Amino acid sequence: MEGNVPPLKLFLAFLRLGCTAFGGPAMVKYIKDLSCRKNKWVKTEDFDHGVALVQTIPGATAMQAAAYAGLKAGGGIGSLAAYTGFALPAFVFMTVLSVVYMHAIDLKPVASCFLGFKVIVVAIVANATISFGRKMVRSWQDVILVVASAAYLVMKGSPVTAILVCAIAGIFIYPARKGDKSAGHDTKDEEKKDLRQLMASESIRFAGIVTCGVAVILLAFFLLDPFLGKLCALMMKIDFFAYGGGYASLPLMLHEVVDKRHLLTAKVLMDGIALGQVTPGPIVITAAFVGYLLRDFVGAAACTWAIFTPSFLILLIVAPFFENFRHSPVFIRSMRGVLSSFVGLLLAVFISFVLAISWKLASILIGIAAFVALYRKIDILWVVIAGGTLAIIFL
Repeated sequence: MEGNVPPLKLFLAFLRLGCTAFGGPAMVKYIKDLSCRKNKWVKTEDFDHGVALVQTIPGATAMQAAAYAGLKAGGGIGSLAAYTGFALPAFVFMTVLSVVYMHAIDLKPVASCFLGFKVIVVAIVANATISFGRKMVRSWQDVILVVASAAYLVMKGSPVTAILVCAIAGIFIYPARKGDKSAGHDTKDEEKKDLRQLMASESIRFAGIVTCGVAVILLAFFLLDPFLGKLCALMMKIDFFAYGGGYASLPLMLHEVVDKRHLLTAKVLMDGIALGQVTPGPIVITAAFVGYLLRDFVGAAACTWAIFTPSFLILLIVAPFFENFRHSPVFIRSMRGVLSSFVGLLLAVFISFVLAISWKLASILIGIAAFVALYRKIDILWVVIAGGTLAIIFL
């Protein structure tokens, strides 16, 4: 059935899966089960190839995996159907919780609960920093880029600058690996053939159509509500540079929304991040929370659209020729630099969030307990719920 699955069928299947999409990247396994084993829409080896792809381009890993499965199963339209279906439950849940937040945050039990959520967010970021650091920091070059990125962001530098500098630095400071020179395609004939295949790719053509539609929508936002247009452009920028999965958006969002433009305080953003952990879908759905607080329902919808669009387009464009450069020595070293910078940026976010909280003994104990639970692989949903409950009682 590969390539011929109706868009509506893909939309409904991923909508159903999206309703229980807790756990972020862990959902990739369930997407694989749905696409490869249950429905046999995608070959297992093709899906594994897609997982390698989505780990090297911007965007939330599970969202991109859903889009790739839809692309293989139903072409460009199928990719959009799967992507939208998978994201829709997260948007609905987050918008409803944002409404509740706006109307109930002044109540004492709710305020205490969200104080606990902030502590849990610190534990989540700490665990994410350690988890990614253990996978990505393997040499003295990695350590240098991590420390430099963290220090630069703590000093209010731009995460985008840190990412770009580390991408370039990675090309030069990491040693070449054995077999690097033999990787890839060498002949001009192969390159011409790949180029013809690229130009003929259905996903490239569909990406062009979607890009035109995105440009029209973004222009309409700027004309009808310039602030909303700027907010959408900001969310697109965050998504465009969020390499390494959904958590990579946190340093960018903190810098752009809090430090640079002062649209929200760090404490309020932490509340949104916490709500993103008790809803299905990726942590970048925090964009809906930001949008709702700044422009109500229209803002929530627009920011959600904006935070998911660039990475989706990148997937459509890159997928047809990913094999051509995935083994390139320059690409490998550059991506290693980018991922090292991501660890440093997460470390800086952890420091910023720690400083944003007025710590008490009870909140310290809740934070330590949450970190230990997350480190021991306890489901993040239950950690957040337990932390909020304890905060109502003790904070």
